[in-house]
Amino acid sequence: MSFQSYLDNIEQKTGLTPRQFVDLATERGFGPGTKATPIVEWLAADYGLGRGHAMALVHVITKGPQISAKHVDSGTAHSDPSDTLWLDGAATNPNG
Repeated sequence: MSFQSYLDNIEQKTGLTPRQFVDLATERGFGPGTKATPIVEWLAADYGLGRGHAMALVHVITKGPQISAKHVDSGTAHSDPSDTLWLDGAATNPNG
């Protein structure tokens, strides 16, 4: 599953876009430099997200929407068509 697919699935499950999760995380004091564990624990407790989905959000919360070019069209399990994740909701994604 691509990183973008993880984010789209999270939105479908929770009704919240990745951008909304970034905003909620910021309100809680999470951001660049935050370790994964407290974010994963928050997402599990409040939204019922498993580790894989939570880690996709950890990336976005701590590193922003840019992903490594090694994941772009790599043909691997986490291959994405772009090195920038769409955070504003699956319905408005211009890439699909």
